[in-house]
This record gives sequence, structure tokens and C-alpha cells, in this order.
Amino acid sequence: MLISKHLYCFVRFPHFHCILFFLSTGKRKAEGEGLAMADACNSRSLSWLVKPCRPDPRREIIALTPLDIIHHLRPSSAAPIASLPDDLLLECLSRVSTSSLPVLPLVCRRFSLLIDSPAFLRVRRSHGRLRRTLHALSLSDLGRLSSASLSADSSLDASWDLFSTSSGAVSLEVFEGSFSFAHARVAVLGRAIYIIGRGATLRYDTWTGAVSPRAPTIFPRKKFAAAAIGGKIYVAGGAARTSAVEEYDPVANAWRVVAEAPKQRYGCVGAASGGVFYIAGGLRVGGGGTGVEAGRLDAHICAGSMDAYHVDAGAWVRGRPGAGAGSAAAVPGGWCVVGACGSGPYVYVVASHAVELSFWRWEGKVRRGGGGEWTRLLPPPVPARLGLGGAVRFSCAAVGEEKVVALVQVSVGCSGHGGARWGSDNLAVEGALLVYDIRSGEWNRGPDLPTRLRRAAVVCVEF
Repeated sequence: MLISKHLYCFVRFPHFHCILFFLSTGKRKAEGEGLAMADACNSRSLSWLVKPCRPDPRREIIALTPLDIIHHLRPSSAAPIASLPDDLLLECLSRVSTSSLPVLPLVCRRFSLLIDSPAFLRVRRSHGRLRRTLHALSLSDLGRLSSASLSADSSLDASWDLFSTSSGAVSLEVFEGSFSFAHARVAVLGRAIYIIGRGATLRYDTWTGAVSPRAPTIFPRKKFAAAAIGGKIYVAGGAARTSAVEEYDPVANAWRVVAEAPKQRYGCVGAASGGVFYIAGGLRVGGGGTGVEAGRLDAHICAGSMDAYHVDAGAWVRGRPGAGAGSAAAVPGGWCVVGACGSGPYVYVVASHAVELSFWRWEGKVRRGGGGEWTRLLPPPVPARLGLGGAVRFSCAAVGEEKVVALVQVSVGCSGHGGARWGSDNLAVEGALLVYDIRSGEWNRGPDLPTRLRRAAVVCVEF
């Protein structure tokens, strides 16, 4: 009867398989050694988990029928699984195999919220069970979402897995008013990738491939900055009539204004590091000086500077002299920021100057009187003759604290030539993936992005 009870618990609550495994192993070992069941159950290694099975003559032994046991195990509000605190439940869920993770959010809402929380990733990372996958997303004007995935821990000669199923089709009738995903931004929360466009937001589940609409930003935005911090998404810039910074709560599915940015930027990019939301690059919209020359100088400074908003403190980080009014930092030498991402305590920035690219690391640690220091790193190996005009798109993502990936997309024929292969300086390339190893300080060539993905963005999903 005891074995049946354990089997029932194993089926009902699979995440406790480790406890039942120890019970079953101890029983088989005891039988193999010819020990009595009472001795096995009173083993010191299990005394904290089970009660002694020796009969107590002082207590009345009541025989239970199978129906009594099933009734006793029937789920109730006082079930053990419901009484576990979040930290213990996270410990159990974090040990589930990768192949079984997609079914856990279907158990209950509490499971779904815990798995989507940043705490789940931290616990899973501490147990060495975290898996990282690169996802490249492209959304057409007709609502067709195409995605490709690549293991971030695989070798550089691996190939992308392309997905474009019916579950990735979005009915555009669900959106009200005008909207566009032409210059959308992406942010990752748990297993979900949020695609934030102008007047519309989508949630893409990387486990199931399902796409569902979410609340749009309060202010319509285009070519803005976005990043995820502490289980929430922050956006800024890209709006002509406001400098508001918005915060998205996935649980409430609602946006709210949390701050006003020092500058109204357009064409900026976002990054997150150390609980700070960085708004980098772009052009300043409205205000800033008088006269044509003053406007040009202000636009030049804005294109190479970063504003930094500390989320927990709810305040803007002050920069050192030379960073520009209200900015936390500016790339040395007048470079224009075209891509950025955060990794650990650092922010990595890809910048351009005419037809030349540079790569920088900014120490995101907040100090008294200003931020950290800039360090110039080896630039990404993009052929100079491709040109760095508006036809080139950059998308950067960090893979833990070990790698930085840069997706460089060039429209085919933008240099006046036809389709191309990498290595030909006079031919255009589309979807080149470059991987920077943080420890060695070297760039390597990754697999090219499938040609079906246009205007794609790359992110790293951990689970």
C-alpha cells in the first residue's frame, strides 16, 4: 500500500521525483541487504523526511482501504504543494529537465509566474542547468512572424533552425488605430520575447511558438530604446511629443510613465546593466541651443552619448564633464552609437564614424561624481566597402557574461551589386552573425542568418 501511495504522488507531482527516488532507492537497498523495513525507514539519512514505520503498541493501528488512501490524497486547499513557499518551490522547479519545462506553466498560474520570474533563472543558473539560445525574429507587415533559433553554446559551424508556422501568424484586426512593426524593438522576459512596435505589442512564447497581443505603449514610438530589468520592460525615445520613460508590467499587462528623460531621442538603442536602463545614440528631437550650428553640435553629441536611468532609485545617473548635458557618458572621439547591449557590470557599444566601426566597453558601475571608464576593444570585422549608411542594421545581444553577438544585416544589392557571399569586399551581405568572446577579446564568424528573415533582431533567451 505504501508503494502505491508513492507511485500516485510521483504521477501527481512529478517535480518531487528526486525525493521519491531516494525513498525507492533506500527501500530496494534495504531489501537487497536483507534488512527489515523498520530499520530502513529509521535510517539516519531519511529520518528528517519520513516517520518511523515501527509499530507502536501504545497507538491504535487503523487499517486503511485503497479508497481511503485515494480520498486522503485528493487535492485540497491544504495540499503540500500549495503550502510550499516560493523559494522551496523554485528549488524544485529549477531542477526539472529542459525537455519537461514547457508543460510546467500549464499546471497552474503560480507555476507560470515563478518560471517567468528572474529568480527562476538565478536559481537554475546556480545549479548549472541554464541553457541559452539565440533567437532572431522578423515580423512582416501582414502579421507573419518568422523566427530562427541557434544554441548559444554550440560551435560556430552550427546552423539556424528556422520556424514559421501558423501559430506565428497574428491577426492584425486585434490592434486598434494605426500601428507598425517596421522598426520594432525586442525585449526578453523569461521564456517570452516581447516585440514592441508603434502602437502595438506582441508576446512570442519561445517554448510553444504562440504569439499573442499585449498592451501597446502609452505613446506611439519608432526607433526607440528598450531593455528588460527586474522582470519589467523599459522604453524611451522615438516619440516626437514626449520624453517619457515607460515601464511595462507583464503581470498586469499595463504600461506606466516612471520618469522624464533628459533628452528626446530618435533612432536610439537600449541596454541594461546593473539595474540601470541605458538610452544610447540617436538624434535629439526639439530644443537644445539656438542656430543651425548649435543644432548640429547638439545632434552630434547626442548620437554618441548615453542617458542612464537607475530603476530602483528612480533617478538619472549624472555623468562626467564632456558627456553632454544630462548624459551619463559619451563615446570618445565623436562616434555614433548604432548598437548596444549589457553584460554583467558592463555595457558594450558598437559605434560608427563615416565608414569605420568601433567597439567599446563602458563600466556601468555607478560611482560618486559619475560613471566608469571607456575601454576600446577590437572592432567587429565588417568589410568597410559594404558601407555603413541607413541600409545597414545592427542588433546586439549578450550571452551571459561570456559573449556578445552582433547581427549585421545589409540589404542585398545596397552597394550596387547583387546577391553576395561573405568575403567579397565588393558584394553586399545579409544577415552576418559576429560573435565576440569576452574572455579572449576576439571576434569570430557565426552562421549567416537565413535569407527569409528581413529586418530581424537578435536576442538571447535563457531557460
